[in-house]
Amino acid sequence: MRARILVPLLLAAIAILVGAAGFLLVYSKDPSATRTVVSGALPGGAFRLTDQNGAMVSDADLKGRPFAIFFGFTHCPEICPTTLWEMSQALAALGPEADQVKVLFVTVDPERDRPEMLQQYLQSFDPRITGLTGSEAEITAVAKAYRVYWRKVPTSDGDYTMDHSAMIYLMDRQGRFADTIAYGTPGPERVAALRRLIAGA
Repeated sequence: MRARILVPLLLAAIAILVGAAGFLLVYSKDPSATRTVVSGALPGGAFRLTDQNGAMVSDADLKGRPFAIFFGFTHCPEICPTTLWEMSQALAALGPEADQVKVLFVTVDPERDRPEMLQQYLQSFDPRITGLTGSEAEITAVAKAYRVYWRKVPTSDGDYTMDHSAMIYLMDRQGRFADTIAYGTPGPERVAALRRLIAGA
């Protein structure tokens, strides 16, 4: 009987370890450089979403301009507002260079985050940050293209929250993956990563 219980537990533990190892292989830091090493299919792909002003924005509109893209939601208690504030600080630190890069905030909660909600929420951050939303299918497609983890989690009060990846993806002028900025990256490193992106280095 104990063996019947232990075998599934062991298999579950192995699955968790394999998943963790896969994540580390996909997003690992090269000790000899400041870049993130990504294996397998690279994040990125075509999308067509609606911004906070109701206008359509697609990946084609961004060709020729590097961009940073982050996935989150307006009801996020910590990670999203912190990341948006830090990106606002980074844009300010870049000075005139900031106009050469686009910063996108894509919601993973389109049920609540309609354009008017994004517009209100983003008033607290740099006005150059663009919020994007769409249908459930559109958000699912772009999140999968960028290899983003997200999951709706019910809360005890009958509402829900969202678990999601906290990585910022940096895409070059051709819309190709260039690097990432991890949550909690110090300000100077964040600014340096954006400068490299703008320079195409």
